[in-house]
Amino acid sequence: MTNSTTNEPEPSDSLKTFGLVHKACRKRAGLTQEEFAPLVGYQPSTVASIEQGRRLPPRAYVERAEEVLDAFRVLRAAAKYATRQPGLASWFREWAELEEQAISLYTFENRLVPGLLQTEGYARTLFNERVPVLTDAQIEAQIAARADRQRLLVERPNTAFSFILEEYVVQRGTGGSEATRELIDHVLAVTELRNVELQLMPMARHVHAGLNGPIRLLETTENEWFGYCEGQESGQLVASPKTISVLQMRYAKLRSQALTPEDSRSLLERMRGAL
Repeated sequence: MTNSTTNEPEPSDSLKTFGLVHKACRKRAGLTQEEFAPLVGYQPSTVASIEQGRRLPPRAYVERAEEVLDAFRVLRAAAKYATRQPGLASWFREWAELEEQAISLYTFENRLVPGLLQTEGYARTLFNERVPVLTDAQIEAQIAARADRQRLLVERPNTAFSFILEEYVVQRGTGGSEATRELIDHVLAVTELRNVELQLMPMARHVHAGLNGPIRLLETTENEWFGYCEGQESGQLVASPKTISVLQMRYAKLRSQALTPEDSRSLLERMRGAL
């Protein structure tokens, strides 16, 4: 899946509404986007995306904008109802909002390839096999939402992305040989980015620190840590320092137990050649 804007979903009404309110407050303050951006610590392109309704405003952004624009809490109120496109599960939206402002994102997955690394073909296979069955419109909304999230990899070059995947997640061959080749080529291309690191947990490693399940961790610009745990039809944001500490210890152990990024790329290339 590409990060082209042609694959991005239409902005939701709530995001467009927040963008219009934000624009009105900024103009009332007599500031251009270029003048306003450094006052809140974001790039002008981010301000433009928010005002166009293409980007969910991070909580820190809303708070800074409130202060700079003296917005009488109007922005806080509008942000409360701002949500992404309908393709993103409601329980995932809070985590997705935090992703927008993260300076580091850690992901261990032993079930499937994480959404940030999926190709359209791989994602479409997953959605086509969803139970209960999704409508065509629902599938397209899910794929569009996934494409929108993937822009983080290129739009946030200062954010460190770390992925640890079980080898068999790729070896499973979801979608068939052609889809797997496309997936491996995509992952190899993405991991050429300096801010993206991938490690594979080899099948030869019979026991490791991730047997309790997937791990997702992130650090915000305010150096706060959050975790996320997802089940069949629900998700839970984790903020407890004690739980975060345990997840960080497990992730650190996983990094030492998995193949190095270089060896992981070599293994992916061998998988690609065997298809």
